[in-house]
Amino acid sequence: MKKTIIVMPVANEEDTMERILDEILALPYDNLHIYPVIDNYSKDRTEEIIRKKAAENNRVKCIFYKESRGVISCYLEGFRQALADGAERILEMDGGGSHLPSEIPQFLAKMEEGYDCVWGSRFMEGGSMRKQSLYRRILSQGGTILANLVLGTRLKDMTSGFECFQRRVLEAMDLSAFLSTGHMYQTEMRYYCRNLRTVEVPIHYVGTASSLKSSSVTEALRLLFQLKKNEHRVGLHL
Repeated sequence: MKKTIIVMPVANEEDTMERILDEILALPYDNLHIYPVIDNYSKDRTEEIIRKKAAENNRVKCIFYKESRGVISCYLEGFRQALADGAERILEMDGGGSHLPSEIPQFLAKMEEGYDCVWGSRFMEGGSMRKQSLYRRILSQGGTILANLVLGTRLKDMTSGFECFQRRVLEAMDLSAFLSTGHMYQTEMRYYCRNLRTVEVPIHYVGTASSLKSSSVTEALRLLFQLKKNEHRVGLHL
């Protein structure tokens, strides 16, 4: 398997961090690496757990991003470092247990088939959401419907953060030019990649206690109508 690096922003996840890392490392891929990205927002033992695991296994690398401006900046910094370290494929996932390590193989299988991007979907046949409030379900599904209408995309899930890219996709992007600093980032990424060879795979999302502020929803709506204007700045001429 080509070198694949998993980028996962993490914070205050000492209860699940070791288990998630162990489950990924137990998958039958010798060339699968994990880059947890952490910042000052994390106040518990999460960083300590990652660094201990990194000392035990050279497939784990702890990235402390002191210039972090939030979770999306941590994703993008993780992408930069993964590219610099020779990743041929970069898989993005949540580090708090919402995304299941057992579902990683289906992403890698689609990469082997030659897809440029593989999107995890909660709303296609075979996918699901558990432990998620009705409010968040409505926002996620409603956001997908609205984004498809405004942007002309046709995906089942426009807001999931479980996804995988071929190296050349992220290399062709100006990662500093993204508009989004919050939840809208997932939709923004899918929009820019809409003309590539992409496919959705079903995932089983496990909800967390995190909340979504009304200001985040307002910001997402504002950004939705700016994406077309921003497309030339991000690039992606493949």
